[in-house]
Amino acid sequence: MPPMATRSPFADDHDALASAVDALCGRFDDNYWMRCEREGAFPHEFYGAIAEAGWLGIAMPEAYGGAGLGISEAAILMRSIAESGAGMSGASAVHMNIFGLEPVVAFGTEEQKHRFLPPLIAGEERACFAVTEPDAGLDTSRITTRAERRGDTYLISGSKIWISTAQVADRMLVLARTSARGDDASPTDGMSLFYTPLNPEHVEIREIPKMGRQAVDSNMLFIRDLPVPADDLIGEEGAGFRQLLRSLNPERILIAAEAVGLGRAALRKAAEYAGSRVVFGRSIGMNQGVQHPLARSWMELEAANLMVMRAASLYDAGESAGLEANSAKYLAGEAAFSACEAAVMTHGGMGYASEFHVERYLRESLIPRIAPVSPQMILNFVAEKALGLPRSY
Repeated sequence: MPPMATRSPFADDHDALASAVDALCGRFDDNYWMRCEREGAFPHEFYGAIAEAGWLGIAMPEAYGGAGLGISEAAILMRSIAESGAGMSGASAVHMNIFGLEPVVAFGTEEQKHRFLPPLIAGEERACFAVTEPDAGLDTSRITTRAERRGDTYLISGSKIWISTAQVADRMLVLARTSARGDDASPTDGMSLFYTPLNPEHVEIREIPKMGRQAVDSNMLFIRDLPVPADDLIGEEGAGFRQLLRSLNPERILIAAEAVGLGRAALRKAAEYAGSRVVFGRSIGMNQGVQHPLARSWMELEAANLMVMRAASLYDAGESAGLEANSAKYLAGEAAFSACEAAVMTHGGMGYASEFHVERYLRESLIPRIAPVSPQMILNFVAEKALGLPRSY
């Protein structure tokens, strides 16, 4: 059993937490992230520094080596990483490890928690999140990956898509059907959750070329008769979807926090450039046509951040946070995109040049708009849950 951690001094001082993360991230400058982007190289040094500082376990229980803090503190961590200039590349490198094993914490056995959590927190093992499938999309009830039990082993076969960090992951949290859709009372019944080694002999990992965030891989997985010990089943067989819900709101909150950080990084670059760029004998930052888009983006990001922290505080208090978590994700995603676009336009032609970094931010800003749920689906959800309108999906 890992030693019990003392209560973190950051539990009641979010400014100190942000400052500590800023200091660590300051060791990895713009050139580091540009190099990772150009080479398509995972930021191993950054990941190692985050693990060494204990941040991977920020929201994990102290009994397993974590800091025992909440999603509020995890949101500040992820926002600060993105805001440092690491953007979605830095945030995505650690994103899954921060929230992904919430189902293990909530539904795993004591043996599983002691087996799975300490290596993740220490950075000795990395995890990926294998849920989405090519023909299911957001309708998780229609996944077709199957897990068939043979004695004390399950054999899993199927395919998954848009699986981040699979190229460097040791284990995956994978959702698979243990009974066919329609055999149970609800279409979301009959799915089970496993946390198991990513065995390359049974899992083909095929990287997806994409427009941004080259430092963190996205993949298709082709799983063929992957043997999974029954001891790697999380919670009750057939209840995997309900267990998975445990991680959905934290994921939305954290990606919203990352979007706020990315937008802030873009605004910082834009303000610096606007203040130093002289055209027609005056700083372009004196022009209201330059000032106003940046000012509007600042307000939008700050408003989104308030919703992020509202959602996180509700989740940490054990209260319903679905509306707030989804709203935070929507508001932050839209605000980040607007801020990154404004930053590119502030730079003019130089905004299109890699050396000023804002073009990278703009490409990455599409990630929190799209993932893990589309803005249109969030609007559907809010219309139904907040306004009482008929369900449209």
